[in-house]
Amino acid sequence: MVRLLLSIKADLENVTDFVPASDAFEYFFQVKCTSCNEVHPKLVALNRLEEREMTAGKGSTAHFVWRCGLCKRESSAKFEPTSVPQPYSADANGQFAPFLTIDCRGLEFVDFDPRGTWKCKGAESGTLFDSVDLEEGEWVDYDEKATLPVGVSNIESKWTRA
Repeated sequence: MVRLLLSIKADLENVTDFVPASDAFEYFFQVKCTSCNEVHPKLVALNRLEEREMTAGKGSTAHFVWRCGLCKRESSAKFEPTSVPQPYSADANGQFAPFLTIDCRGLEFVDFDPRGTWKCKGAESGTLFDSVDLEEGEWVDYDEKATLPVGVSNIESKWTRA
């Protein structure tokens, strides 16, 4: 089992506490088989609330179960029970900060696509922005209370062993 830490960095404009909008958030990752080093051509989705049965062990479950298309080996990944996504704060603006940890068996994640709905709050006003859509790769809005533009852009990620 390998524990992988996903760290993210972003440019936050007048916002803080950037995090997925719900517990049912779909995380999209690029996956690689550690047996044959084959990288799956498509992104795969993981959800913290959904678990799947593994064929290897009776009653064993994981958040992601995958059979490599090349070597046919079954692999799995599971969010750590105590690892909830860490909000990306304005203090970390433009620097990598730990986001979440996943236990992997037979696979590694090599990329992260931040698509989906996120939330954050105004750094000055505390205004909640709960439908931050990153389909375009960035998000911009206006904070009426603080009379300031707000935004999230230049999102990057990196995987390291935890």
